[in-house]
Amino acid sequence: MANLASVVILGDYEQALRRFSNWDRVDQGCHITTYHEPLLGEALYEAVKDADVVVIVRDRTPFNEALIARLPKLKLLMFTGKRNGTLDAAALKSRNIPIACTPGGPSKETTTELTWALILGASKQLLRQNKLVSSASWRDELSVLPILAGERLGIIGLGSIGSSVARVGKAFGMELVTWSPNMTAERAAVEHAKSVSLEELLKTSKVVSLHLVAGANTKGLIGAAELAMMRPDALLVNTSRSALINMQALQDALAAGRPGQAAIDVFDTEPLPADDALRNTPNLLTTPHLGFVAEPVFAEFSKGIVDTLEAWLELRPLPHPFEPESI
Repeated sequence: MANLASVVILGDYEQALRRFSNWDRVDQGCHITTYHEPLLGEALYEAVKDADVVVIVRDRTPFNEALIARLPKLKLLMFTGKRNGTLDAAALKSRNIPIACTPGGPSKETTTELTWALILGASKQLLRQNKLVSSASWRDELSVLPILAGERLGIIGLGSIGSSVARVGKAFGMELVTWSPNMTAERAAVEHAKSVSLEELLKTSKVVSLHLVAGANTKGLIGAAELAMMRPDALLVNTSRSALINMQALQDALAAGRPGQAAIDVFDTEPLPADDALRNTPNLLTTPHLGFVAEPVFAEFSKGIVDTLEAWLELRPLPHPFEPESI
């Protein structure tokens, strides 16, 4: 085992990576240690201090310059998917440590599906209706619900996922409006949507769904002032990044009744701490960041890791190199 390369896999919460590929050739050349629970601080350092290769599942494990500087043995770092918001890629590049990623699989499709699962689950109050049945009750006065057809769907960000969400909304007979920092009327029209101001979108939409990349210009985009603009019967949905919303402001806004509901798949800290108030916030439907969690996505992750490790062991070019400039 002394001659085997040390490979540490971080953040395999689902214990899924070994299930979707043949790791036999990798196991012959590597000693692999997999961590399923989140690691931070000194616990993270102790886990990776002797690693030749570190593999990060998505951006679950922050890897900053200070940590990288303490890893003299590190020869390769890779992450699953094509984007990582918590990795100091420049620090790795300065030490000439190669970075690799993996294909992302149909993560956009599964995120679209989850977005609509949240919209429908919240608007139809499925958890409450299920509780009525499981408690030997039946419909009550709160079971008479509005419908989405004819209502306005506000989509913040009309990229691949936002566009897919828009097409489903159109199929449901919803009116589509959209906003993003660089939105144009022509771009919106491609998806049968109307380009409006953020203020109009928030004030008039029954459902507001976020589909922007979190960056310097969009962090905290939805704060107390923006939430106060929303209809008291509105539903705010976020399957993108938690940084887009001030989460404390959202809790306060839900308590104040504007918007009436929210459905959230992404959080500032993940996994969500056991005592986090968001776990029991009224009128909030939560899921444990399921947007990209699907069998075909993890199959792509697993194959990408195996292909990269095999290439690295055999001194071949990495199949999916990552350049910091593409962050």
